[in-house]
Amino acid sequence: MSLKYSKQRELIYDFLKERKDHPTADVVYQGVKSHLPNISLGTVYRNLMLLSELGEIQKLNIGDGADHFDPVTRDHNHFICNKCGRIFDLDMDGMEDIEKVAARYVKGNIESHKFFFYGICEDCLAKMRDD
Repeated sequence: MSLKYSKQRELIYDFLKERKDHPTADVVYQGVKSHLPNISLGTVYRNLMLLSELGEIQKLNIGDGADHFDPVTRDHNHFICNKCGRIFDLDMDGMEDIEKVAARYVKGNIESHKFFFYGICEDCLAKMRDD
């Protein structure tokens, strides 16, 4: 699929690549609006969905009712803080064979996987100790 160049899409993608916090469409919109004041939230969301469908970014649904976007497209896992809601990438050793193990329990082909770990991040733990 060949797409026409879009300054809006490029700006959205570049904004996302600079982030490690897996922002929502609203956060991306607020971030790119200063460069493109006339851009709409709908345009941002449509471009995020297109980038996701093209495999340029990942769309994450972590159960908080909002889509989050991740510029890292390789298989990796995430940690979500139950206190502050931040999402962290988890690059874990020893997960290379997880699809082979899972395949023993599936009557089909496993093509990818995603894991979400939930808990309390170190910043929130430190704040709780200080209170």
